[in-house]
Amino acid sequence: MTSPDTPRWYFGWNIVAAATVLTTLTVGLRLGLGPLFLPMAEDLGFSRSMLSSIVAVGMLCYGAATPLAGWLVARRGTRFVLLAGTVMLVGSTLWAVTARTPLQLLLSFGILMSIGAGFTSPVALTPVISRWFNRRRGMALFFLSTGSMAGIAIMTPALGLALQHASWQATLLGFAVLFAAITVPAALFLIRDEAPLDGDAPLPGAHRAANPVVPVGQHYTVLQAMRTSTFLKITLGMFACGFSMNLLGTHGMPMLMDHGFDATTSALGIGLIGLVAIPSTLVLGRLADRLPRRKLLAAIYCVRGVGFFSLLLAGSTLELYGTSVIGGIAWAGSIALSSAILADVYGVRLVGVLYGWTYVGHQVGAMISSWLGGWGYEHFGTHWLAFGLSGALLMMAAGVALLLPGRRPPLPAARATA
Repeated sequence: MTSPDTPRWYFGWNIVAAATVLTTLTVGLRLGLGPLFLPMAEDLGFSRSMLSSIVAVGMLCYGAATPLAGWLVARRGTRFVLLAGTVMLVGSTLWAVTARTPLQLLLSFGILMSIGAGFTSPVALTPVISRWFNRRRGMALFFLSTGSMAGIAIMTPALGLALQHASWQATLLGFAVLFAAITVPAALFLIRDEAPLDGDAPLPGAHRAANPVVPVGQHYTVLQAMRTSTFLKITLGMFACGFSMNLLGTHGMPMLMDHGFDATTSALGIGLIGLVAIPSTLVLGRLADRLPRRKLLAAIYCVRGVGFFSLLLAGSTLELYGTSVIGGIAWAGSIALSSAILADVYGVRLVGVLYGWTYVGHQVGAMISSWLGGWGYEHFGTHWLAFGLSGALLMMAAGVALLLPGRRPPLPAARATA
């Protein structure tokens, strides 16, 4: 309950709104490249495998940039990292639209642009939100997941529409201008690292400023935290998350079409997952601050794992759409909950760099599934290898999530027994 002196509108929600919009653009650019793929390959005279390799390197660079972004946020602040990422993204775009060789496109579009996107990714924005929110941290971080889902749902058709009227170079330049026009004012006027002492409100039973205690996670170093079993469990879950999300995005439609669905039905089935995921994140966000986070995370992984097996077994349009709706409910949220648990256990001081390292695991899973989905079908004539493995990984991640701690931090690595 707020006191009479407490403002009716909490400024932290302005930061959440700005971060959600930035996430929509950044994730949309990274995961909504489908419409740009063929126009780029045809115009540059590249084979699909060559351009796919450049995109794959970009995915790895995007993941590798996130720990650096988290480290720089802790050292130089969120505003600096966002502005640096914007400069890299705009500069790489100007370079990419003039590239004519594979090496030029690899360096510009594959590497530099991916690093810029990593600097403006949810990883760079998680620490400032975790700092501003305590009681409603789960809900606030879930809005970033909403931005990710919106990025996939909005940016893909938006880029496709733009390409009907302009070249891929003009489309990419237009995106860069829009990105800079939104990111620079948001970084200068909305993003503030200095938050109230207790965030939006102290947790029940928390000590007040009159009775100060050592902040959560203050006794950890990054290396100590990374050697704890809690960090490894969260990273395993993120690996399964990246494996499954990228597999569905890259090979979901081919799998459904190989199982007898036409292209339109397959596209609607995949798109329905993202569409349902947008409102579901709002509901899950409210539950994240009311239910134990580890149990909610385990439920999300479990439902998603069952969904992958159900997609493989779907034999009619009704079964496909039903599976998509149920899977969409649990499609988002694992990343938000993982970052919230990191903040709960290790404190907001380390959450940026630790989240960045777990996200490397996410991107490694994404790269493996992208390769395995094609290789497995070519060699065995079935999608059961990749999609079945994805379902198994998610079920295993659900079991591991139940072993995560609550809000009380475990012992430092030097004294931990796990």
